Amino acid sequence: MVAPDVLVVGGGPAGSAAAYWLADAGHDVTLVEKKTYPRDKTCGDGLTPRSIYQLQQMGFDFDRPTFHKVTGLRSYAGDLMLEMAWPDHPRFPNWGGVMRRRDLDAQVADLVRGQGVTVLEGVAASPIVEGDAVSAVELTRDGEVERIEPRFVVVADGSLSRFGRALGTNRRKDYPLGMALRTYYESPRSDDGFLESQLDIRDETGAQMPGYGWVFPLGDGTVNVGVGLLSTFSRWKHVNTSRMLDTYVRTAPDHWKLDEDAPLAKPMGGKLTMGLSVGPLAGPNWVVSGDAAGVINPWNGEGIAYAYETGRIAARHLHDALAADDASLLTRYPQELHDTYGLYYRMARIFVRAIGKPRVMWALTHAGLRSRPLMEWVLKVMANLLDDEDRGTGELAYEMLERLVRIGPDA
Repeated sequence: MVAPDVLVVGGGPAGSAAAYWLADAGHDVTLVEKKTYPRDKTCGDGLTPRSIYQLQQMGFDFDRPTFHKVTGLRSYAGDLMLEMAWPDHPRFPNWGGVMRRRDLDAQVADLVRGQGVTVLEGVAASPIVEGDAVSAVELTRDGEVERIEPRFVVVADGSLSRFGRALGTNRRKDYPLGMALRTYYESPRSDDGFLESQLDIRDETGAQMPGYGWVFPLGDGTVNVGVGLLSTFSRWKHVNTSRMLDTYVRTAPDHWKLDEDAPLAKPMGGKLTMGLSVGPLAGPNWVVSGDAAGVINPWNGEGIAYAYETGRIAARHLHDALAADDASLLTRYPQELHDTYGLYYRMARIFVRAIGKPRVMWALTHAGLRSRPLMEWVLKVMANLLDDEDRGTGELAYEMLERLVRIGPDA
């Protein structure tokens, strides 16, 4: 194989976006995916307006039957409920969707191929490192090993990121970590137009469980049902997420009519690396993107949009480095990520510390759902959909949040 300008490791949202936009800029790109499409991923399958925007930019076909459009979010705190439409925004659409990752990633990979990218499935990649640089990459398929020497590498192999760890990337242990578990059920309400989240989940005795739950309709007679847990909850290491999911299914709103004894798939779980928690984000001839860079949004656990976005940002900086034949320009990539997400994620880390205190979590959710204007603003914040007119209010709210964490009860 002739060595490409850029080798992209990982065929999920981050890797596909990086490959797509590099090829769009005229570069020779090879993308390697360890598994073969379609393949399952641990994911809620929800697509917010930020994800929709990035997919629109790549020419994604939303008329496919595997895509289900949603117009907002329904949130519960106990028996309190509030439905909110996605807000109007000068850049992002006011709608989202739900689509199984096995279908989404396969269809985006087709768009990537259409740009002229060489997509290799069932191929494992391992770096050969000299100093801090990738001198070569070994590609293994069906026991056969081929060595190539790309000029640059995009590391986008997910939260475990074996390739990234071989380059020295590490997650900051003082930053929040998420755990999630999901499966699928049949539901007569699969055509619902709202994502649904339960912010105050309880077991059958009424005791509060440390996490959140969701039901996302897929429009095909099934729903994605899952639970999430943050490391800021005091008992999080002792929580059995499988039991937590079982309990949530039993106590989910009756309108979904979930049969707890009939899941359609074995539950899949995984870690959520959040808030720009992984570094370094770039080396002499490589950059890290998506879940491998720990860019999942701590406010709501969303990772797909930020994978597409950081993959696209990485492509732009790699294009500049290739055009100028100057690898040192890659140092601008981490700076742009911190400029773009730094303040927002810092506030998110404060927020998840706050809701790790049960009394604060109860107060925020139960008081918040009684105020539509407040919750509509919170939806904008959590989905990162503030516009320029909201920025001043947002900064004031961030200051209030910091005070709340400092003075809030510990129990």
